[in-house]
Amino acid sequence: MCGIVGLHLREPALEPRLGELLTAMLGQVVERGPDSAGVAVYGDPRLSPPGRAVVSLLGVTTAEAGAALPGAVALAADATTVVHADLPVGELLDAVARELPTATVIGSGTDMAVLKGTGNPVELAESFGLASVTGRQGVGHTRMATESAVTPEGAHPFSVGPGQCLVHNGSFANHATIRRELRAQGVAFDSENDSEVGARFVAHQLAQGADLEKALKLLCERFDGFYTLVVSTADSFAVVRDAIACKPALVAETDAWVAMASEYRALDVLPGIENARIFEPEPEEVYVWRR
Repeated sequence: MCGIVGLHLREPALEPRLGELLTAMLGQVVERGPDSAGVAVYGDPRLSPPGRAVVSLLGVTTAEAGAALPGAVALAADATTVVHADLPVGELLDAVARELPTATVIGSGTDMAVLKGTGNPVELAESFGLASVTGRQGVGHTRMATESAVTPEGAHPFSVGPGQCLVHNGSFANHATIRRELRAQGVAFDSENDSEVGARFVAHQLAQGADLEKALKLLCERFDGFYTLVVSTADSFAVVRDAIACKPALVAETDAWVAMASEYRALDVLPGIENARIFEPEPEEVYVWRR
């Protein structure tokens, strides 16, 4: 079933409350996905200090990361270790691959951190320290596993391109076919999760020059199944649903923020919701908001 929440802030005065608001939203969709949870947050100065490359890792401790990557700062967030360093992103990723070959990279960029774990989403949010996070944008997901094992690697968001992430409610029927096609083009995978195939497809299209709207339109053309997706980049926040639109989704928009959630109660915790324009996204229509 799974639950999705997303928040794109337009009003800078709300940025100190990003984590608080995401925590409240996530708490309203726990029943939709009690197995595991994750968030991606943009612009938090502790997790992703300005001007520093950031990678989020699974399978490595802060002590191991700190010892293997001299000059880097490693922070613990449940199963995730967030590392930032005064390097270009590519160089930090190369250093991780060289020095920490058993680690799984679950996010990278210059101002985004991805945090994942298994267990109750409310408890995970507390373990992440999510309520104290600040920033300009965030997405979250609570997972009920259907296509792969309950592991941190299988939790959402899937972040496979710089500053990019995808969360998904539903299932892709032809994910195995598309995974084979992408592998034939040199794309590597970290899990057997069908949602990772969607994330890799979008990242592949963006790397080839498509903008986010075009990448998601291509996904709608190529993927079969049922899905509601939220996809974010450093400057964009997008929502799209499949042709039948059977997976729930609501968008609320004010001058101060744009938010998406699987259920209204997750929107009802936001300031000014009584004045928001609220609508259900149309099938296969790509909605994009940019900074």
